Amino acid sequence: MEQSKFLSVALDAARKSEDIIMKYFSEGFEVRIKEDMSPVTQADTEGEEVIKKVISSAFPDHGFIGEEHGTERSDSDYQWIIDPIDGTKNFARGIPLFGTQIALMHKGELVLGVSNAPALKELMYAEKGKGAFLNGKKVGVSSVDKLSDAYICYGNLPRFETIKKMGALLGLIEKTQQPRGIGDFWCYHLLASGRIDIMIEATTALWDIAAATIIIEEAGGTVTDITGKPVDKDTTSIIAANGLHAEVLKYFK
Repeated sequence: MEQSKFLSVALDAARKSEDIIMKYFSEGFEVRIKEDMSPVTQADTEGEEVIKKVISSAFPDHGFIGEEHGTERSDSDYQWIIDPIDGTKNFARGIPLFGTQIALMHKGELVLGVSNAPALKELMYAEKGKGAFLNGKKVGVSSVDKLSDAYICYGNLPRFETIKKMGALLGLIEKTQQPRGIGDFWCYHLLASGRIDIMIEATTALWDIAAATIIIEEAGGTVTDITGKPVDKDTTSIIAANGLHAEVLKYFK
């Protein structure tokens, strides 16, 4: 695939962030707890800083929406959405299921996504209209068309109880072949590359799912919130799936 300057810069930012993140992962780091009780490390803050530096050098007028540093230049038509480490809790416990998320939104539309899992050696990316790629190879969602054959992943279970959707989730799981409570970004890698068929999260944030959304859509899947609305800046839940999306959505509507 011929890469745009946007994608080339995003991939460069992801790789430079990887150097920092993996150094901390192998050598150790301190963990502090933010006001929302979620953990953050030096790898998170330094990773986001280097991503922003690389992107700003190429596109000085673009804005940012980041988990660690908030929003900058919100009036720009181009907004980069950054999560330096999705899966910080895994990272902090030495679990290799963590990844850097970088997405680009142009006038409210997602046009690019990069998801890098350095400990798993999986780099996924997509641009609008150009397909989805895993380590340079084009990928797509599975052709599984029956719930009874489907593999499903889901996020934090107590949060389904919080939004009163635990019954819906359990009803759906009963109809599928294999449930997997992995959570976080890696399930979106699995979905976009045809290794699972459904992913559901009760609560999420834009920086967690922006890159995954365009990657999955470019891989032939569908991504909405749990009510069926398209992903936007206010999205707080996710149903992502292959061709089974409409059937899955019925359980939650």
